Amino acid sequence: MKTANIITLIRIAMIPFFIAAWYFLPWYVAFAIFVVACATDKLDGYIARHYNQVTTFGKFIDPLADKLLICSALMLLVSDGTVSAIAAIIIIAREFIVTSLRVVAMSEGRVLAASVSGKVKMVVQCIGIGALLTPLFFEGGPLTSGAVFDILYSDIIVWVVAAVTLWSGAEYCIKNRDVISSF
Repeated sequence: MKTANIITLIRIAMIPFFIAAWYFLPWYVAFAIFVVACATDKLDGYIARHYNQVTTFGKFIDPLADKLLICSALMLLVSDGTVSAIAAIIIIAREFIVTSLRVVAMSEGRVLAASVSGKVKMVVQCIGIGALLTPLFFEGGPLTSGAVFDILYSDIIVWVVAAVTLWSGAEYCIKNRDVISSF
């Protein structure tokens, strides 16, 4: 197995540790695991391109690993009330739609690689969700002088993430409309 794909699989394996850390360890442990997992996305892509390790498996599993990480973090943030469930549903729905397109394309012998907007989306998601994992948004944190500020800041961040996610999904669907028309 290629090094890039191993790194991607490590990102997937980090998700249960991230979730456990969120519930049982100080916030910064979960945050650190999330940041390292996000960084592996950049690392595996660099290794795949730089060392000519781009594979069909990697083109499929890398975006899937991203989706698993982001959706896991969103569910944690929804469960503690930091993130709007509606925003999370919008983000997760986009991820399911794009993954479904990829599966249909693969069944037709095509591989749909990630687009530039998809990469921008992942960066925005990692930064936005990463910020929401910090105590800035926890009760008693520096940005939480009251419930109004908690909701305001976290909502702005999650809705920016949702907007970028929707933009990326729309662009992906338009770019691959021939796959959609084959339904």
